[in-house]
Amino acid sequence: MNTVITKTAALRIAHAAHILSDVNAGAFAARLGDRLGLPVTEEKLSKVTVADIKLILSGEETVEPDVDSATVKLAVRHLWGESTEADNLPPMQPYADGDMLGSLRVAVASNTEENLDGHFGSCPRFLIYQVGCAEIRLIDIRPTFVIDDAEDKNSARAGLISDCQIVYVQSIGGPAAAKAVRANIHPVKAPEGGKAHIALMRLQSVLGAPPPWLAKILGVEAKSLSRFNLPEED
Repeated sequence: MNTVITKTAALRIAHAAHILSDVNAGAFAARLGDRLGLPVTEEKLSKVTVADIKLILSGEETVEPDVDSATVKLAVRHLWGESTEADNLPPMQPYADGDMLGSLRVAVASNTEENLDGHFGSCPRFLIYQVGCAEIRLIDIRPTFVIDDAEDKNSARAGLISDCQIVYVQSIGGPAAAKAVRANIHPVKAPEGGKAHIALMRLQSVLGAPPPWLAKILGVEAKSLSRFNLPEED
């Protein structure tokens, strides 16, 4: 008997149906089969578009109306076999303003797991950390699909992390770097990539005696410049 859907394709459809929380998974799979033709394979799912899903979701038996575009885009990425791989990340930790005095908020361009391995303009998500002298907390994960429709994607990405003072990237183009700086975000290139936590530990190690560029962000005096200060007059 011919297989109407491969195991991997079925798993992708189940994940997408979970994202589209009101969807009836069985009806969703059937409508995909009608649209793509049987058997439903990973190759066919990789060609599904947002427009395809919106048309499928117009059937009353598959979903309630008013599913937002961002949710549909995320579902499509799951059908393609892409995801934020959140299951491979450590749990996010709560953070409230004032919890870590003297800390910085840092974004990390990431493609996979807890890695610093993304290009500013194409990474699927930014990992957001609060970095202090004694602690590093992962406080948020921000997928970039939410600004896919932006006319100026680099400005939109800068806006997505506008509460961060620093963004670590494996690479970034000149125009994108200028837009990050304009949003008061300092880009730090790490071409070698690696684990995000290791890069942040290096940053953490110099918070007590910051170099000039970091001192400016922190709003403190750079230790390397303090010897040039004039003595205070009585």
